[in-house]
Amino acid sequence: MTDILIDAADGGQFSAYLAEPEGTAKAPGMIVIQEIFGVNANVRAICDDYARAGYLAIAPDLFWRQEPGVQLDSTTKEGWARAMEFFQGFSETKGVEDLIATLAWLRTHPRVANKIGDVGYCLGGKLAYLMSTRSDTDASVGYYGVGIEGSIGEAGAITKPLLLHAAEKDGFSSPEALKEIREGLAPIVHATVESYPGVDHAFARKGGEHYDAAAAELADRRTAEFFAKYLKA
Repeated sequence: MTDILIDAADGGQFSAYLAEPEGTAKAPGMIVIQEIFGVNANVRAICDDYARAGYLAIAPDLFWRQEPGVQLDSTTKEGWARAMEFFQGFSETKGVEDLIATLAWLRTHPRVANKIGDVGYCLGGKLAYLMSTRSDTDASVGYYGVGIEGSIGEAGAITKPLLLHAAEKDGFSSPEALKEIREGLAPIVHATVESYPGVDHAFARKGGEHYDAAAAELADRRTAEFFAKYLKA
């Protein structure tokens, strides 16, 4: 587990946390896309879990243009306040460009097999959707992405498998937004939307206020099966 540097498409460099599986054999790649709290301990733990599951996992710092190395505590008011400031100053376009640069970096890694996926949470959930529309990633998973309905017009560009997990009681979204997303993705044979009744935003964040063990376990199992099918087969 280490931090590495990646060249941005528009100049400069950003850091990324890299977790490699044991041994020397090649493995599928996995881009873990941060929440609004930066590449904090939770995101790094997710990378470590993917490495243990046999993926070469990487989490790029997407807030680097505002402040490099952001790692916020999602359990404090101060952490939330700072996170919202970074979110307000964040460029989705630049964020996706950095994710595409991360994808390109992974494709050159000597241990990466031929397939690479991405998984994102909250802000990262929206970005995972945009990776499915704007990049050649092999499979994408988004957990409770906020604002996907605003970019649902891009859905026609999806050519690789996409799985979205939606919280039916998401305080940062609405039933109407979920309906728009479902309808927009309905014609896309590679896209699946799974919804989880009675749970709020960030139901899969361990230690979070709205963590729901049953829903998180189901979503994580579906995700593991999805990536095993499309990245390891």
